[in-house]
Amino acid sequence: MFTSTGSSGLYKAPLSKSLLLVPSTLSILLALLFQHYQKFFVYNLQAVKNDLQIWRLICGRIICLDLKDTFCSSLLIYNFRIFERRYGSRKFASFLLGSWILSALFDLILVEAFQYSFAITASNLPSGFLGPVFALFVPFYCSIPRVQVTQILGQFSITNKTLIYILGLQLLTSGTHIWVVATSGLIAGMCYTNSVLKVHQVLCIPRWMAKLFSWTLEPIFSSSEPTNEIRIGMGATVDIQRQQRMELLDRQLMLSQFVHVRRQRRHQGRIINWNRFFPTLRQRRNANAPDVRQSEQEVAAPPLEVSEEQVILDYMHPYRRKAIIKPS
Repeated sequence: MFTSTGSSGLYKAPLSKSLLLVPSTLSILLALLFQHYQKFFVYNLQAVKNDLQIWRLICGRIICLDLKDTFCSSLLIYNFRIFERRYGSRKFASFLLGSWILSALFDLILVEAFQYSFAITASNLPSGFLGPVFALFVPFYCSIPRVQVTQILGQFSITNKTLIYILGLQLLTSGTHIWVVATSGLIAGMCYTNSVLKVHQVLCIPRWMAKLFSWTLEPIFSSSEPTNEIRIGMGATVDIQRQQRMELLDRQLMLSQFVHVRRQRRHQGRIINWNRFFPTLRQRRNANAPDVRQSEQEVAAPPLEVSEEQVILDYMHPYRRKAIIKPS
């Protein structure tokens, strides 16, 4: 499963939809039709420092000039839309704004620190909305539960978060100095998530601005409600309704993961145990014969059958689910 919230599209995520459409469209236009305007969107910190071109901190950190970065960041934003549904568009926009501003500050600090300490000059950094994208990995790591999907070679676990981390690693290795942007984004995400110096109260979207955007832009980027979703009871307030929908999405995720794991175990149970026909050297020793018989009896013992309804109820129960699932 690539996403963390199921296949519910961009419903209740107008800001994520706008971040997918607008910067990606502009990036494609700059790469194909308006290449002579790309110089205005270069993220050049030396020009900011020496020539006081402060506008590059804005233009150079919105649109990606590399289409590969555009593709990877768009996929990550699509998967991180769960936070807009969980927090609401205003809090999600405040997180993006705060991490965007803080990451710009940390970019300048890191570049100056490495230039002073190791004589490493990084004048041009990768352009685009990359700082907040890396900052979203902090709440993704802390608050999204880790559910095992399958295993590779019986040792490496594949969870519902593995492909997201792989995609972030792909984005991290796409450029020379992108590690500066990634480090700044992660530090900014930790500062905003942990409310360091109460930055979440200073760097936030005002209520009047949020209402203005909800009246003007939200109807443009809003998506229709999926028809295949289960209807749930409507709460008395907007927060209760949002919490109910998030609980429903989590239950659907748990149920789908349970069904997938159950099928995988049934498939693995049909595989022939070749150790019965070709015993190992340890099993051939006569000194360990009693232990071998005991272990074979334990292996041959039939597994306990648990009703599928009982397991589903255990996964669907919110308190038991919180006790079972631990964040990675």
